[in-house]
Amino acid sequence: MKHDKLNRRVYLRAGARLGFYIHLAAYLTVNPLLIFINYSTSPQHLWFKWPLAGWGVGLIFHWFAVFVGPALMQRFISSELEKERLNE
Repeated sequence: MKHDKLNRRVYLRAGARLGFYIHLAAYLTVNPLLIFINYSTSPQHLWFKWPLAGWGVGLIFHWFAVFVGPALMQRFISSELEKERLNE
């Protein structure tokens, strides 16, 4: 039973990382195309920076959720458990 829970947790974490890397690959593939299209069609008006920046912010939040959030959550859980133990 414990082994099944561990496998599920590891599988979910690996899936979250894969999702982030797919998101990063899409960002790195699509944005150069947008830059090319922008410079090819209307170089006097540089609009590519807006999707690049907006998507970049989303990518940063995705990175945080996958790589920083779980460790931070574990610290919060440990802290709350310690408080509960002290109150008992």
